[in-house]
Amino acid sequence: MTAAPHHPQIVETSAPASAEKGPQDATARVQMQWSSEDDTAVFARQLASLPETRNAFITLHGDLGAGKTTFVRHLLKALGVTGRIKSPTYAVVEPHQASGLDIWHFDFYRFNDPRELEDAGFRDIFASPGLKLAEWPEKAGSLTPTADIAIYIEALDDEMRRVTLEARTLSGRNLLKGLNI
Repeated sequence: MTAAPHHPQIVETSAPASAEKGPQDATARVQMQWSSEDDTAVFARQLASLPETRNAFITLHGDLGAGKTTFVRHLLKALGVTGRIKSPTYAVVEPHQASGLDIWHFDFYRFNDPRELEDAGFRDIFASPGLKLAEWPEKAGSLTPTADIAIYIEALDDEMRRVTLEARTLSGRNLLKGLNI
């Protein structure tokens, strides 16, 4: 996995939000480190093994080169997607299927206006069952549903990543509990 800490931030990446709600509504947060791409793959396999993942909405945050697409590739392979897994940077969304599971991998990096999400007809995808993964979700504004889990990936060097997982829904909290981290 290559890091690009020398690249300036192109779009402001939201830092993990602090939970200022009551104890029942508090955002669950877990932090970990991936020392290598192997750690990324191990985490992806753990997440893929959980039944709740099949209908989750997971957002991925981090600078260019942080490892968002690398993580998605490992997750899709762990879910049984075969063949080439390409980045949806130009297509905006790449659909996949594995074992009766519909998966959509979004990359909103090229969005200039959040209304493009509505114009593209993605509302129907978000309303359907299946796993949705979104890179650069902040470019879609508030037009996406609340993420079950937001994953923040920070490149510390060429291999090391600081990863923060935020569960923002009950389903997301159940996913975090299932990960035993």
